[in-house]
Amino acid sequence: LEAATALAHVDYPSLDVQGVLATVDGLAARLGARVPADAAPMQRLRLLNHYFFRELGFAGNVNNYYDAGNSYIHRVLETRLGIPITLALLYIEIAAPLGLHVRGVSFPGHFLVKLKLPGGEAVIDPFTGRSLSREELEERLVPYRRRQGLVGEFDAPLGLFLQAATPREVLARMLGNLKEVHLTREDWPRLLAVQDRLVRVLPMAWEERRDRGMTFGELSEIDAAIDDLEQYLLHRPQAEDAHSVRDRLEELRARRPSRLH
Repeated sequence: LEAATALAHVDYPSLDVQGVLATVDGLAARLGARVPADAAPMQRLRLLNHYFFRELGFAGNVNNYYDAGNSYIHRVLETRLGIPITLALLYIEIAAPLGLHVRGVSFPGHFLVKLKLPGGEAVIDPFTGRSLSREELEERLVPYRRRQGLVGEFDAPLGLFLQAATPREVLARMLGNLKEVHLTREDWPRLLAVQDRLVRVLPMAWEERRDRGMTFGELSEIDAAIDDLEQYLLHRPQAEDAHSVRDRLEELRARRPSRLH
């Protein structure tokens, strides 16, 4: 949560991250004080859902889904509106003092949370607070499976898509969301700040190095752009877009100022 909160430094450089964490701890403690020590896991889950979605009023920002603020933990705390992944992070933190071990799930197209209960595993949509059945999860996967060719003999079991996400995967997905927001708006400086973080979080994801190189090019930072694109081609020489990346690289080299004096 601390690392996720710090992502907002792109737009809020003076943000008090520890203050944000203290606010979340306070919300969790307020609920923890109400729950009877002998409460069963299902009762704890019901209390958590009522507190988080009804009392605190956290919900999906359906009217302004692509606003960058939905990816900033402190803004979600202020507005009570967010996207699945930020709502999930807060839900997980507030659940922890109740003894509920909630985990994030990097489900295709929509981040989810899950937890084990005596009767099985519950999967919850943090955007709406609804518990999802196996049939509903399978239905949500249909478009993704078709796009990826995971049908017929290549079908993948549902459980493969319900693995708990690692902290690094969560941060990368949050950064990916911000990347799309800034790319759509062609906000190159903010996009570059996000891509710098993505390259650090995913140092072996050469596609992220390629994308950062393209942004460097838009900002006329020629040497940095050339370096990133060269690294991409070095590690992905047979990539489908290798030809177009080489063309862009040649354009950038032609723009590089002469170093002769």
